[in-house]
Amino acid sequence: MKTVLAIVGPTATGKSALAIELALRHQGEIINCDSTAVYRGLDIGTDKVAAEARRGVPHHLVDVVGPEEVYTAAQFAKDAEALVRAIHARGRLPILVGGTGLYYRALVHGLFPGPGADDALRGRLDAVARRRGPERLHRWLHRVDPESAIRIMPRDQKRLVRALEVYLLTGIPLTRHFASTASPIADCAVVTVGLRLPAALTSSRVTARVEDQFARGVVAEVDALLAAGLSPEARSLGGLVYRQILEMRAGVRDEAATRALIAQENRRYARRQLIWFRKEPNLIWLDGPGDRPEVRHEVEALLNRVGVAGHGETSNGAGN
Repeated sequence: MKTVLAIVGPTATGKSALAIELALRHQGEIINCDSTAVYRGLDIGTDKVAAEARRGVPHHLVDVVGPEEVYTAAQFAKDAEALVRAIHARGRLPILVGGTGLYYRALVHGLFPGPGADDALRGRLDAVARRRGPERLHRWLHRVDPESAIRIMPRDQKRLVRALEVYLLTGIPLTRHFASTASPIADCAVVTVGLRLPAALTSSRVTARVEDQFARGVVAEVDALLAAGLSPEARSLGGLVYRQILEMRAGVRDEAATRALIAQENRRYARRQLIWFRKEPNLIWLDGPGDRPEVRHEVEALLNRVGVAGHGETSNGAGN
């Protein structure tokens, strides 16, 4: 069986740094598994790896859609499967990297087709969100499908509506539907490692990242997107960092409070990611940030066991 390496886990654990080092040593190509990095123009707030920092390693499924578009987990699974096949055909190692649990699950376990959209039901759920806030939908989802509530942000109205829609139409939680699906890469051996850090270290790394994002101009990035005509309601702006900056621009809080809130929300998100990935079977947890050599050595030992040998640092050519 051909091998796919997956590096997952909470935010700010050094997944990208680890992936690049491994790609250089094992003739790898990186497939992004972060639902925000697919959008063009959202660079600083998504903490994308800059082109010069990729060191020639091809990065796929980054900047593939405009910020006004919707990119689904089903589309990700389709695109990622095609990339896995193409990378294997080139004799290289696909390395899936990111912290979006639903994307990972869509590729490694598959997605069920699900019932079609029910416009009347969606209208009622949207009305609840308008009257009482999307957090009310999140609390409802937590009662009927706690696993979905872990992975979906409390203000991600579109995903909350879909998860509740599936439950109300079928009587079965979304996560139980997933259990009966098949992976589009079932013929591959997927080696999955998860990075985890002590809470205090995660907190300090998250805080440093937020300060760096503001120093690099994330507020100006949001302003430029809006000036170019992107709606504040666009799904791409509904995630961490961007949502809080939109609220700051609307006068909800000042910049200092916004920075503190973004750091706090990232810490909460890291906890939810940890809970989500803990439920993944056959995931091998590694303690320590991915930019430490000893963590890379542990992953290389795993790869050696499945017959993926290192080839030394090489030039991988351009990627997207």
